[in-house]
Amino acid sequence: MKQNSLISVIIPVYNGEHYLAEAIESALAQTWEPIEIVIVDDGSTDGSADVASRFASSVKYDLQPHAGPGAARNRGARLARGDYLAFLDADDLWLKEKLKLQMAAMQGSAPPDAVFGHVEQFVSPDLSPDQAAKMDWQPAPMPARLPGTMLVRREDFDKVGCFSTALRVGEFVEWYARATELAFQDIIVPEVILRRRIHAANSGILHRDARSDYVRVIKAAMDRRRQRPKEIAS
Repeated sequence: MKQNSLISVIIPVYNGEHYLAEAIESALAQTWEPIEIVIVDDGSTDGSADVASRFASSVKYDLQPHAGPGAARNRGARLARGDYLAFLDADDLWLKEKLKLQMAAMQGSAPPDAVFGHVEQFVSPDLSPDQAAKMDWQPAPMPARLPGTMLVRREDFDKVGCFSTALRVGEFVEWYARATELAFQDIIVPEVILRRRIHAANSGILHRDARSDYVRVIKAAMDRRRQRPKEIAS
């Protein structure tokens, strides 16, 4: 691992004007250098573009028609120049040592393909007490394989392929299922590296009716496993 390896930070945003600036600031505060920050605006109709423009000298901004988080992350990966990719949702926050800790974990004679970490959830301060009381969340830090906790080698991301654009939720679960089928090797560092914001517009709340996407992901993975012995035998 080169000490000056470039990490591309990809931030997809869709109508995230209220939180985007904090997410960008948490990326800019990273103790690892160098990084590039690629913001992919997934057809926002609010002031997300204006927020991104305030950081014009520090980020790359790209606008695409609304196509979902998978498509936005894929677009960011195509625009990225780094040897490593990291993904940060526009409503979440990184701790400043996030990338440095993960790059340290990448060192060794048998480095992993990706490094994850622990996540700590928090209720967004802009929620009223009544709104906050209705949120279902876990305050204790926990290990998590999420886009926001992943640092992945570019070449290994490309081996797995792009995120699904057919799913409204669960696109990362589907991507990771394909990764494990390719003997993808990852580790989880013990430190909290991501603060996940709980608010009224979380995708899991907005798309409760799309929970069937998770069933589709599981079924597709099971079907691939059934087919694999036949492919080897042939």
